[in-house]
Amino acid sequence: MQARFDIPGHVYIALTLLFTVYGQLVLKWQMGSVGPMPAGTLGKLQFLLLQFLNPWIMSGLASAFLASLAWMAAMTRLDLNYAYPFMSLAFLIVMAFSVVFLNEALSLQKVLGTLLVVTGLVIMTR
Repeated sequence: MQARFDIPGHVYIALTLLFTVYGQLVLKWQMGSVGPMPAGTLGKLQFLLLQFLNPWIMSGLASAFLASLAWMAAMTRLDLNYAYPFMSLAFLIVMAFSVVFLNEALSLQKVLGTLLVVTGLVIMTR
């Protein structure tokens, strides 16, 4: 769209990443603390709907909504084929934060796989 570096467009991308990562980490944190889903379709539905009352879950869902708004704003300023590869940073950030804050395991395979995805996206944008 524009030849010069678009600061607001990149801020919108950063906000999209921030809200996306926050939402994913909070949802995993909270859902990991409530135990397994019950058996049966009705039991699962009740279980999931009950989770909507959790303020942390609400904040994670609100964060997903805010990420959507920020992405919409980014799309008014930047080409999709330029902006979308930045979303691959979410893979790296979520992986790192899930290890640090959620005590999830980190293996060489996960690191290499994530780096391959990000490398592929960087090559694709050139």
